[in-house]
Amino acid sequence: MVILRRIIEQSWIKPNIVTVVLWPLSLMYRLLFGLRSMLYASGVISSYKAPVPVLVVGNLTVGGTGKTPLVIHLVETLRGFGFNPGVISRGYGGSASAYPYVVTTDSPVDECGDEPALIVSRTAVPMVVGPDRRASIEALLALTAIDIVISDDGLQHLALQRDLEICLMDSTSPLVNNFLLPAGPYREALSRLKTVDLIVDHGVDNDSDLRFAMNLSPSAPRPVSPEAGFSQQFPAEFSFHAVAGIGNPSRFFNTCRTLGYTFSEHRFPDHHPFSKDDIDFAGETVLMTEKDAVKCQNFAQSEHWYLPVDATLSAKFDGALKARLTKLN
Repeated sequence: MVILRRIIEQSWIKPNIVTVVLWPLSLMYRLLFGLRSMLYASGVISSYKAPVPVLVVGNLTVGGTGKTPLVIHLVETLRGFGFNPGVISRGYGGSASAYPYVVTTDSPVDECGDEPALIVSRTAVPMVVGPDRRASIEALLALTAIDIVISDDGLQHLALQRDLEICLMDSTSPLVNNFLLPAGPYREALSRLKTVDLIVDHGVDNDSDLRFAMNLSPSAPRPVSPEAGFSQQFPAEFSFHAVAGIGNPSRFFNTCRTLGYTFSEHRFPDHHPFSKDDIDFAGETVLMTEKDAVKCQNFAQSEHWYLPVDATLSAKFDGALKARLTKLN
């Protein structure tokens, strides 16, 4: 199964014979998705309208695009606007015994998922995860006084009505294959961009009329273990092991190169459940992503570090977001 997945993903990067073989399935996917969308739009299938505004953050493709740093940025930005946001997520990678599941700073990562754990760790935002987004929103509203919900992912989840849609595109990994699943990596056609409220383009330097640039700005590496403290300094002058279990590991490695680091790459699948052995290199220095670090805190040693990143967007984006939120009132 793993080998088959890799073969298909290679065809997503550059079309080949596998693309041709899978194209009929993509056509079927397009027809079924279009029918489903029409049934929701016509009211034949009902959808849930939350009592507070819902802002959906999603993407058109399978894989990582930098969505978690964007959600963290949105939480902080909305608070700056005077909102009390809450966040819901599917909680992919988590396996709680019951849903909806309230995420706290003490929640085990294997229960809530790595991305929710990171979002709450960074922002302390009220957050609930679960497959039923309606149940998650209702649990969130019962938990605390919030006045807007951020749905982490869910652009294609039509059972949830939304007031604003933000679509994140990733220009750091341009795709040649624009087919829908499974012949290509797209969940929806590019024409979907015409219907969203805001388009964020990860990896672009400047805003355009229709898109807003987003980049990830790294900070100084920090120890993974909470007990390590911040007195020690990351040995950037030496070679180390760079570990990434995210949707786009190349992005992390490229950032490390930009910082002038010398390292060996170690790639893991997205949402990989790290163990102590995965990051044990005989006491040698290890640098990992912040999303991976939340899964390694319980067994990390002094040689384990992570690289914090923040989503950087322009004041123009914040202004456009505020203008659309104002229209909701």
